[in-house]
Amino acid sequence: MNPKIKGYFLGSIAEITYGMNPLFALPLYMGGMDPNSVLFFRYLCALPVIWLMILWRGQSLKVGFSQLPGLVLLGVMFALSSLTLFKSYNHMGAGIASTLLFVYPVIVALIMRFVYRERLSVTTNLCMVMAMSGIGLLYRGSDGSTLSLAGTMLVMASALSYAFYIVFTNRSNVSSLPTLTITFYVLLFGWMVFVAVAIWSGTLSTPSVPAMWANVAALAVLPTAVSLICTTGAIQLIGSTPTAILGALEPVTAVFFGVVVFGEQLTGRDMVGIILIIAGVSLIVAGGKIDVLLNRIVRMFPSRFGKTA
Repeated sequence: MNPKIKGYFLGSIAEITYGMNPLFALPLYMGGMDPNSVLFFRYLCALPVIWLMILWRGQSLKVGFSQLPGLVLLGVMFALSSLTLFKSYNHMGAGIASTLLFVYPVIVALIMRFVYRERLSVTTNLCMVMAMSGIGLLYRGSDGSTLSLAGTMLVMASALSYAFYIVFTNRSNVSSLPTLTITFYVLLFGWMVFVAVAIWSGTLSTPSVPAMWANVAALAVLPTAVSLICTTGAIQLIGSTPTAILGALEPVTAVFFGVVVFGEQLTGRDMVGIILIIAGVSLIVAGGKIDVLLNRIVRMFPSRFGKTA
C-alpha cells in the first residue's frame, strides 16, 4: 500500500476508534466508577495487548537512554489528555465534549507557527475563526444557557495536551522508534500517572460485574491500543497536521453514539456549531490548494484587490 494512503487509512481508524470512548466509558460511570479508576484499568489492560503484539512481530522494547525523557513526557501528556476528557463527561454530553476537543488541530497549527516558525496561511486563519465561532455557538445555547465552565476548561486542557502529544511525537527523538514500542511506553508512563492520582486521592474503584469488565476490555483495545497504534503510525507516515485533521471523524463518531445510544439532545444551534468546527478545522488539510485558488482569483481582479505579488 502507498505510504500516504496507508497513513490516511491509519489516521481514520485511529479517530473512529477514539470516538468510541463514550460508548464504553459512560456505562462504567453509571456503574459507580470515577474517571481516574476507569483510565487506570483501561491503560493497565491495554499494556499486555501491546506487549503481545510486540512479541508477535519479533520487535524489541529496547530504547536509547536519551529517548526515555521524551517517552515519559509523551506518556504524561497522553494521560492528562485522557483524564481531562473523561472528567469532562461528568459536566456535559460526550458528543459536545468530543466536538470541543476537535479544536486540537488548531492548537497544533498554532504550535507549529509559534514554536517551529511555520507560516500560517490565510486559509488557516479563516479556519480558526470558523472553529472559534462554532465553539461560541456550542458554549451558549439559543435559550441563553451556557455549557459548564468546568467541563469546557477540562476539554480545552485535553485538546492542548493532545496537540502537544501529536507535535512532540513527530518532532522529538522518539519518532524513529517502532510504532508499537512508542505505544507501549506511552501507555506505561501514562498508567503511572493514574497510579499516582489513585495514591494521592486514596480511592480506586473496580468493576463490580462482568459487563463492566467487558467495557474496560473494549476501552483497552479500541480507543486505546488500536487508536494509539494507528495515531502513531499515521503521524510517522503523513505528519502531525494531516493526522490532526482526520480527527474530524472522532467527534462525528462520539456524537453518533451519544445521540443513538445515550439519548443526548442536539439543537439546531448545536448542529451549526458542530459543522462550523468540523468544517473549519478540516479545511486546513486542503489549505495549500485553497491558498493557490484564492491567489488566482485575486490576480483575476487586480483593480479590486490591489497589486499582487
